[in-house]
Amino acid sequence: MSNKAENGEQEQQQRQSILPLLTPYKMGNFQLSHRIVLAPLTRQRSYGNVPQPHAILYYSQRTTKGGLLIAEATGVSDTAQGYPDTPGIWTKEQVEAWKPIVDAVHAKGGIFFCQIWHVGRVSNYSYQPNGQAPISSTDKLLTPQLRANGVDVAEFAPPRRLRTEEIPEIVNDFKLAAINAIEAGFDGVEIHGAHGYLIEQFLKDQVNDRTDEYGGSLENRCRFALEIVEAVSNAIGADRVGIRLSPFASYSQAGDSNPNALGLYMAAALNKYGLAYCHMVEPRMKTVGEKSETPDSLLPMRKAFKGTFMVAGGYDRKDGIQAVAESRADLVAYGRLFLANPDLPKRFELNASLNKYNRATFYLPDPVVGYTDYPFLETTA
Repeated sequence: MSNKAENGEQEQQQRQSILPLLTPYKMGNFQLSHRIVLAPLTRQRSYGNVPQPHAILYYSQRTTKGGLLIAEATGVSDTAQGYPDTPGIWTKEQVEAWKPIVDAVHAKGGIFFCQIWHVGRVSNYSYQPNGQAPISSTDKLLTPQLRANGVDVAEFAPPRRLRTEEIPEIVNDFKLAAINAIEAGFDGVEIHGAHGYLIEQFLKDQVNDRTDEYGGSLENRCRFALEIVEAVSNAIGADRVGIRLSPFASYSQAGDSNPNALGLYMAAALNKYGLAYCHMVEPRMKTVGEKSETPDSLLPMRKAFKGTFMVAGGYDRKDGIQAVAESRADLVAYGRLFLANPDLPKRFELNASLNKYNRATFYLPDPVVGYTDYPFLETTA
């Protein structure tokens, strides 16, 4: 066999071996060309909580025709903030600022969901309107935490426990944010129900110490999340709604005594809504940082949820291929690898080398460095 023929055969075998991750997939009304999803990644470059023009290049760089992107966590109200320069979608100015970013993704044939978010007690007075206390399911203080950059320590203000009668107002904030996202041109929204933020502060029994209908039993603790799902679905259509959950994680001191039961209950309860997808974080990602060994698995939740199931948490190329090939997931979300490799689907297809991500530049306010300056394959030496 000639070298040319041998190389051609090897290339064909290589492409066949990665077929699962690069096969088309129909997610409800959306036809995806592959299974690689841009995970929602906080970038802290939306000055004054308003998305900026430099995000046009950032997101369009990571867009492929028929590829799904999930935008960075985006605040639903002026009480939702807890980090510098994170975007919002509760004002007209913010909606208008998102439009050219969404247009750029659509111009390249991408499908774009906006992750809508409320941090709850993961905040302090400086981020809150009129310097008020952050709101939460509880009045338990979150102790100082090392930021995801591994350098800065965040201090938090004592939260104020939401009164029962106030909770519908917060549900409505999520609904209005979803309506605004559609107004901005997004194809849908992902409700951020993970990583220790407000929704998880209700879901997890390590945080939720309420005695009303939003606390105590598993059913009661899940009520707030499901009310948001229902309100958002009714407002924009369930086929435009996804939710992200991390039952096994303990980010921001939000752990649960029985994460398997929590994950299973939510997966089953979500079935009645007909959502676009359920996005779950792997049990190996218990805290910010690297993955750890665990006997737990998302497979029971995968089986319980009847719709599109997306997974995230420390996946590499091989892991992603296996997850789809073994039907443990329909879609795989990539964060740090997609950040450092704007052409990740192409690199995975070719089994090309990957740029290394630089954690020190994840959250710089710089509009270029650590943001739009990671090289594409063609420009890599």
